[in-house]
Amino acid sequence: MTLLDLIRGGPAKRAPVAEEPAPAPNVARRQPSAPVRDRDPEPLPKVTGPTYYTYKTDAMRAVKTDGFAAATATDESRFLAEAKVMATGDVAQVLETYYGRSGTKILWVADGDVTEKARAVLATFEKAGDYGLDPADYVLPVPELTTASIEPVSATDEAVEASDASAVSAIETHERQLMRFELALSAKVLTFAQDMIRGRVDPNRISGYHDLKRKDVNLSVVLPFVKNSTDAGAYLESLAPQSAHFNALKAELARLKAEASKESAAIALPENLILKPGKSSPEMANVVAAIEHRGSDALKTKHSAIFAGYQQSTDYTPELVDLVKSFQEEAGLKADGVIGPATVRAMTGHSAEDKIRKLVVAMEEARWLPDNLGDRYVFINQPAYTVNYHENGAEQFSMRVVIGSKSNQTYFFQDQIETVEFNPYWGVPQSIIVNEMLPKLRSDPSYLDRLGYEVAVNGRTVPSRNVNWYGSTRGISVRQPPSSDNALGDLKILFPNAHAIYMHDTPSKSYFQRDMRALSHGCVRLAEPRKMAAAVLGTTEADVSARIAAGKNVAAKVTAKIPVYVAYFTAWPNKDGVVEYFDDVYGRDAAVEKAFEATTKARTPQA
Repeated sequence: MTLLDLIRGGPAKRAPVAEEPAPAPNVARRQPSAPVRDRDPEPLPKVTGPTYYTYKTDAMRAVKTDGFAAATATDESRFLAEAKVMATGDVAQVLETYYGRSGTKILWVADGDVTEKARAVLATFEKAGDYGLDPADYVLPVPELTTASIEPVSATDEAVEASDASAVSAIETHERQLMRFELALSAKVLTFAQDMIRGRVDPNRISGYHDLKRKDVNLSVVLPFVKNSTDAGAYLESLAPQSAHFNALKAELARLKAEASKESAAIALPENLILKPGKSSPEMANVVAAIEHRGSDALKTKHSAIFAGYQQSTDYTPELVDLVKSFQEEAGLKADGVIGPATVRAMTGHSAEDKIRKLVVAMEEARWLPDNLGDRYVFINQPAYTVNYHENGAEQFSMRVVIGSKSNQTYFFQDQIETVEFNPYWGVPQSIIVNEMLPKLRSDPSYLDRLGYEVAVNGRTVPSRNVNWYGSTRGISVRQPPSSDNALGDLKILFPNAHAIYMHDTPSKSYFQRDMRALSHGCVRLAEPRKMAAAVLGTTEADVSARIAAGKNVAAKVTAKIPVYVAYFTAWPNKDGVVEYFDDVYGRDAAVEKAFEATTKARTPQA
C-alpha cells in the first residue's frame, strides 16, 4: 500500500502483529539501547513544501515572414515579408499560417493608411482595464505619413528630382511601417483574445501550490472572425467570460473606478490594537467613527442612540461593547466584544485602490476556472475560510472551514468528489512523520504505540518501538485507526488528487470560532461535515449519522458528478452577487501581480 493509499484511508485490514516479528529493513529486534539513542545523530531530515517561483513568461520569437509577400500578392503588401515582429510561439504560428496562405488579404491597412476597423480595435484595447487586463500589453503606435518631406521646396530641375526621390523614399518607409503595423496588430489581436479567455499568466508558473490546467484557446479562428466581422472590437469584447461571478467582479471594478476619486479619507486604527470590554483607549472615538462609517443602515438604526449620545469618551463601556458585538456579527466575526486585528481590519476596510487590485487579480484567477462552474458543485474559498455547496444553479448552504497554515498551505486546484468515508483511518503524511513525529520517536520509540497509531515498514505492520527511527523513513507508513480523537473526526470527503488534500471532520471544534482559520496541515476541515456529506451523497444527515454510529470504516461512492473548486479569491461575489473582500492570507495576490509585471515587461518592445 502506498503512502497516498494510506492518506486516502482505504478500508484496509489491520495485519496481526507478531510478538517477535521477523527482521525487516529498518526494523530493530530490540529497542535501541540508551547509548545509541543518546548519541549525536545526523541532523534531523525535513520535508519541505512547494515554493513560490520567479515567474517565467512565455518565450517570444520572431515571426517567420518568408513568403508573405508572394501569398498576399498585392502592391500594398509588398513589404510584408520584411516586417519584424516578435510574438509568443502559438501566436507566431497562427500568423505564419494565416499570412502564408495564398490569396490572403491584409486586414488593417488600405489605401496607404490604417483602416477604421484597425482604429476600432485599438480603441477596444484601451478598454482592456475594464476586463481586468492591462492596456499597456496591447499598445501599438499608428504609423503617420508626414507631408513635409514629399512637397517640392524649389523649382529647379535638380531640386524637383531630389524632392521626388525623397518623396518615394518617404512613401516606401511609410509602407514598410504600415506592413509592420499590419502584422503587429494581428499579433496583438491574437494575444488580446487569448488573454480574455484564459488570462495573462500561467498559474502553474507562480508557485508549486497552483495546480490548474491552462485553457486551450483556438487562435486559428480569431483572424478570420475579425476579417468578416462588421465590428471587430465588439467581437473581441465578447470573448470575455460570461459567468455571473465574472460579471459581478467586472461591474464592481467599474463602480470602484468611478467612485475612486470621491473616496473619503479612511478612518485610521492601529493594526495591533487590542481592546477588551471595561478597558479604555484613546482610539475609542475612532472605533465608533469607523463602525458608523462601515456599518449597515440596519446597524446604524439599531444603535442610533449610541451614535447620537457618544461623548468621545475613552472608556469601553457596556453600550459600546454591544455596538462592537453587533458590528462583529454583521462582519461574520466572533461577536465577543474584543477588538483585535480582525475586527480592526473589518472596521477600517480595504481602500478603493486595494479593492481594485484584488478585483484585477480575481478576474485573472476566474479565467483559470471553467466559465460555467456547473449546476451542482462545491466551492472552497480559502481567504474567506468558507465552503459553499451549490445545487440547481444556486447556493444551498455555506459553512466555515479551517485551511492550511502559511507553512502548510492548501493548494489552488479543481477536482471531482468521489467518496465519503465514514469512521476513517488517518494516513499520516510523510511531512508530519518526518518534521513532527521523528524528533519525538528518536527519544521515545514507543511514542506511537502509546497513542494507538499503526506503523508499517514496507507494508508490514510492526510496533513503533521496533523501528529504527535513526534510519531512513522511506518505506515507513503511519496511520491512526478510527476513534473519537482521530484527526479526521467521523468522516472525510475525498476527491483524490496528487496533493492528498480532502475535506474532513475534526475533533478540534474550537478552531471554527476563530476569525483567522489558516491552522491545518493543508486539508480542509469542515464545521458541519455531516451536512456536507449528506449533500454530496444525496441523502439525509440522519442517514449519515447512522452510518457513523455503526462504527465501521466504510466508504460510500458519490455517484453524481460534483466538481470541487479549492480556490483562492480575495474578492468574490456572495450568493446575492455582492462582492466581498478578504485578506490575502498566503500572499498569493502579490505573487500574481509580480507575474503581471513580468508579462508586461516581456511584451514591451525593448529599445
